[in-house]
Formats: sequence, C-alpha cells, structure tokens
Amino acid sequence: MVAPNAPSTTVDGLPPDDARALERRLREVVRGEVRFDAGTRGLYAHDASQYRQIPIGVVVPRDADDVVRAVAACRAAGAPVLTRGGGTSLAGQCCNTAVVLDFSKSMHHVVDVDPEACTATVQPGTLLDALRAAAEPHDLTFGPDPSTHDRCTLGGMIGNNACGIHALQAEMYGPGARTGDNVVALDVLTYDGLQLRVGPTPEDELERLCGLPG
Repeated sequence: MVAPNAPSTTVDGLPPDDARALERRLREVVRGEVRFDAGTRGLYAHDASQYRQIPIGVVVPRDADDVVRAVAACRAAGAPVLTRGGGTSLAGQCCNTAVVLDFSKSMHHVVDVDPEACTATVQPGTLLDALRAAAEPHDLTFGPDPSTHDRCTLGGMIGNNACGIHALQAEMYGPGARTGDNVVALDVLTYDGLQLRVGPTPEDELERLCGLPG
C-alpha cells in the first residue's frame, strides 16, 4: 500500500504519461490551482463516506472561465471530470478516478440576493449557512436543512437534491422540501463544452424547442 504522500508512479483512470501531459496542459490554461501530487490525490480520495477512489488530479478553479478551460483540457485528454463541494456525502458521490474540480475554495460566494423576487444567485461552492446569513437581513431563508448545513455546499445539495431534518417545514412554508424545489435556474456546462442556462420553460416554448432539428 502506498502512503498518501509517497511519489506517484501510476494514475488510475489514465496512463501515467497522459496524466502528466494533462497536468501540464491544465497548468497552462487554468489560473487556479492544479494539484496532481500523490498527497493531494490521497486527500481527495474520500468524502464523509467509507469509499476510497484516488482521483487523477485536482483542479481548484478560480472562476467560471477556469472551469470551462479545465473541462476542455480534460475532454481533449479523455479524462473524466468530477465536481466537489464540501465532501459531506455519505455515499461516495465525491469519489472517483477522475479529475476533481473543487469549488469550495474560490467559487463560494453569494453573488446576489433579490428580496423582491425572493431569490439568490450563488456559486456552486457556497455554503448553505452562508446563503442563509445573506438572506436573513431580508427575513428570508433557504428551506432544505441537511444536518451538514454549516459545511455542505449548494452545488452538492443540488446534485443530491438534499432535504434535511426540517424538510416538512420547508414543504409547508416554502416552495418545497427538496433543494430542487427551490432552484429557479442553473448555469450548466456539459462535458462536451456546451454552456446553457436551464430553468422553467413555458409549454409553447417547449413545443418550439422540441420541433427544432437535431
């Protein structure tokens, strides 16, 4: 068994030469942090669960442009990508032989709170408690209430459609019990590089979109 801080000789999921080439490319195009050392990979091999899978490497993007460039580099190298927030999952969702994009360090801001619309714009690494603190002066809150509210991120909550111990109250007094019930729109980047905003679609617009070629 190799200790987490030992030199890396193999990379699961990608041939070692390809992994080194990908690391070099990521360092060229990403302004944030690029970590392919064995110690970092060992740290990111687990979340709050018992699962252990050593990633190819870790990227800590500084902004959305970093994410676009990192995904493009991984796609060109044939490397899978896994996003990560607080790592609070109990079922191994943050563990895979992939390039991990960690949003928790730099992309963790509440961008805006609109008290009239009762909405907020957040980055994926935003902590639930940070959103609640930003909403509280407007007598607003975010209903879903996982027990990890002080360290789980909104991106992870969306991915898991988190509820929590007070989900019934959110169902009775808010848009709904689950995180998905409380999401108005998402900015999405797909693995093939497509960028889009998804949200409520009127019936006539849906019919128009379904009729488009391709």
